[in-house]
Amino acid sequence: MKKIILVDDTTYHLLSVKERLKSHYEIFPAKSAEILFDILKNVMPDLILLDINMPKVDGFELIEKLKADAVFADIPVIFFTAKNDQSSVRKGLSLGAVDFITKPASNSELIESIENQLDPDKRDRIKPIILAVDDNPSILQSINHALQKQYHVYTLPHPEAIKEVLKGLTPDLFLLDYQMPNLTGFDLVPIIREHPVHEKTPIIFLTSEGTVAKLGEAIAIGACDFIVKPIDAVILRKKLSSHLVDFKMWQRIQSL
Repeated sequence: MKKIILVDDTTYHLLSVKERLKSHYEIFPAKSAEILFDILKNVMPDLILLDINMPKVDGFELIEKLKADAVFADIPVIFFTAKNDQSSVRKGLSLGAVDFITKPASNSELIESIENQLDPDKRDRIKPIILAVDDNPSILQSINHALQKQYHVYTLPHPEAIKEVLKGLTPDLFLLDYQMPNLTGFDLVPIIREHPVHEKTPIIFLTSEGTVAKLGEAIAIGACDFIVKPIDAVILRKKLSSHLVDFKMWQRIQSL
């Protein structure tokens, strides 16, 4: 049976959620950050359900501590909280939470969110899709190597094929080379934006010309950022994470 640590400073919530989930998972209740880390000395959970509003160490501080520790960094964390304002959701996702569930939630909603993370097939299906377009195969290879654990990475060395690719693929973010033969990154942006589903999809330029002027040009035609070559894997992952969180927030607002 999968192990879940439930962190909440309210006894009622600990008991009620444990009762709701105990037939599906082995639940370890923790009323504070201190108790959580005591449990972690003996139990390696498959997932952590975490409240935000707690005394001494709140949920945001706690997830930062977990993600900063290599032993616990890969444990999926789902925020299960009464806070559902946009700034809280954005902050939670940007700190590494995999989902954000608002109390009260139905059993089916709670279990579905948990199973999306515990089931490898489901977890793999919900990975964001990245399409990288660059005529340099070594650049595409380095992007794939840097991102393949967290994302579904598709690489395209021939930009003129993008229309055909977009018939069967819906990326969550585009990485576009700034200068390519036949079609440049500038040429690709309007092709991408003509698809209604990609009205706000993040587009990041890859360029060897990292100037303020170039950033201004990129943003003016619909890109959200640029990354200077040679590509630093840490910067690449950080920028993707930030822009994908913003995109998720936009999608969440649209669905309200």
